[in-house]
Amino acid sequence: MTSDPEESVRLQGYGEMTLRTAVATLMALAPRDRSEAAIFRVRNGVRLAQSEIAELASEWGMAPLAEVRSPKLVPDQHWPDIVRSMVREAPLPSLMVAFLVGVVVARR
Repeated sequence: MTSDPEESVRLQGYGEMTLRTAVATLMALAPRDRSEAAIFRVRNGVRLAQSEIAELASEWGMAPLAEVRSPKLVPDQHWPDIVRSMVREAPLPSLMVAFLVGVVVARR
């Protein structure tokens, strides 16, 4: 079945857009998010099957973004926890010095 790229659809969590834009947005998502997202046709509310979305993406030359295969390539996001615990236990003068150092570093 050929679909009109300008057909109005609703991408779950992103709102209403054209079918081509929805498929391109879906292909840019991480694999886990891509499998959980859904595209619904506005005219009749029917959900597009994942196979149909994959077929449209390949037909229109859209490839999913590269997957990161090694967890070592992605750094752990532990810095917010470290900073949060430092701020919770630090006295006020130390926080002021840290803020000023951050300002100086940010201006460079």
